[in-house]
Amino acid sequence: MKKRLSLMLVTLMAFGSILAACGGEEAAPADESAVTTPAETGEEATEETPAENAEESGSESAIGLTEATDMSMNPAPALARTDSMIIGTVAPQGVFNPLFHQTAYDFAIDDIIFPSLIKVKEDGTYENDMADKIDISDDNLTYTFHIRDDANFSDGTPVTANDYLFAAKVLMDASYDGQSDPLSWNIVGANEYNEGTSADISGIKVIDDKTVEVTVSDYDAMTQINLGLIPPMSEAYYGANYKQGDVSSIKELNNKPMGAGPYKMTSYSAGQEVDMEANENYYGGAPKVKSLIFKVTTDLTSISTLQSGETDLDNVTVNEDNVEELQASGFLDVDILKNNGYGYVAMNNNNPLFTDVKVRQALTYGLNREEVVVAAYGPYAEVINIPQSDVSWAYTAENIDTYDYDPEKAKQLLEEAGWVEGADGIREKDGKKFEINFSATADNPVIEALIPIMTENYEELGIKLVTETLDFNAIMEKKDRGDYDMFFAAWGLTPDPDTTVYITDGAQNNSGYSNPKVDELYAQGKKELDLEKRKEIYAQAYQLINADAPEILMYQRTNMLAINGRLDGWDISPYKEYQHSLSQVEIAQ
Repeated sequence: MKKRLSLMLVTLMAFGSILAACGGEEAAPADESAVTTPAETGEEATEETPAENAEESGSESAIGLTEATDMSMNPAPALARTDSMIIGTVAPQGVFNPLFHQTAYDFAIDDIIFPSLIKVKEDGTYENDMADKIDISDDNLTYTFHIRDDANFSDGTPVTANDYLFAAKVLMDASYDGQSDPLSWNIVGANEYNEGTSADISGIKVIDDKTVEVTVSDYDAMTQINLGLIPPMSEAYYGANYKQGDVSSIKELNNKPMGAGPYKMTSYSAGQEVDMEANENYYGGAPKVKSLIFKVTTDLTSISTLQSGETDLDNVTVNEDNVEELQASGFLDVDILKNNGYGYVAMNNNNPLFTDVKVRQALTYGLNREEVVVAAYGPYAEVINIPQSDVSWAYTAENIDTYDYDPEKAKQLLEEAGWVEGADGIREKDGKKFEINFSATADNPVIEALIPIMTENYEELGIKLVTETLDFNAIMEKKDRGDYDMFFAAWGLTPDPDTTVYITDGAQNNSGYSNPKVDELYAQGKKELDLEKRKEIYAQAYQLINADAPEILMYQRTNMLAINGRLDGWDISPYKEYQHSLSQVEIAQ
């Protein structure tokens, strides 16, 4: 006997976090530097609480939508686009493949090229997408996905069960180096495929062209969603040169994607723009807006390009001046809502500078985070002390050290860790000076606030801070090599708290942090199906992470999307990013 899968019971996505650059361009699904990805159950934006009240009552009252007030002010370049829209974005890395991307900006583009069998809803739960029916066995070990009959790739060929199997094989391949942790999904036969002892994944059976059955050896709170979010990839297109044990031929197509989503890519100019057009073969119906352009902007240009009509939508850094300026335009809708993510300063826990927990705690106590957050965002952000957004059901403040600015306590901890002031005032230990190399993105209001405050605060502690300014993708490359002391970025979160960011050797663990008890708690939380019990488990994990201070958690902020008022049909929440609405958006005539 089989039963229908209830997606209302689970809230999560394949990636726990998505990397993104910090500032105005945090996006979830990948990164404030992501991507970060999705949020948890939370407070939705309300139109009754306009953003202009923020100064009086804080960031909570700032949440809401302020609609355009005078569309007669809309500039001519925007009005001339009767069948296209232009979206401002931080430069993507050019990894347009949902199996390998790691930043929010690639993620946003991939979202509209590569649909999955299920999709996120506004409240953070899921519903069927490319699957029109999903069955689950009574023992929760077998999942049968029925792919829509009208699901076709953009080249007109049908999406089949074999395309799902192909994507699964890539994920399970020994050479797979993306940020998913697919072997943890417990698909029967996955380990044998990964080890090369089998040419097939025995737990995935193609029943017919539109039906695939997946069997797992064990299930948890994530199983249904992890399997449902494997995006079918055209085996005919991507698999032509694929050989088990080598995914390089697939990655060679990263800048030439082909999927089954509402839009297809027509051209890509690195660092400049991505051009797309409506997919006439999309099973949800061709989007109403024919052409779509992602245009690279920065914090210095995002507002001016919106005001001039060069762009129609952008994620703008939220602060009082920017809110006022955007609302004054008259023709822009300004949507402010809590971000499902957090900003942080990463510390390389494998670096001898940061291996001692007392040092990491000292660096947190010794940084005036409140001053940084207020300088960057005013009332539109708040200091955060656990790696979780307060829109999540998993959020807790119980038994959490708030690490209030306390330079004297920071100095005491450094002394206890053996770092003593030298003749020049810089602390040293075993003949090594305490000097930190800090990597940061350019033209970023958070960085502009952070660096002078951090430099002064750490100088008071006897620590020298050396800063370098790089673009976001260059910092990610340093991160991938482990070639850094500190960098600033952020994570965009998914609806479920499960993640590999703090798991020993986790796919998204950028810091090298390791605590066996945290590993154990995350494993328990993933396995537990009772929501209240899961909440207790993750609270314990957050308390340990808070005490270990593997990175300096900075803030949770609100997001601000500015959208040209001529575009209608959006459905945006902390869980559901703007790109999930693009197929339904219309241009008002």
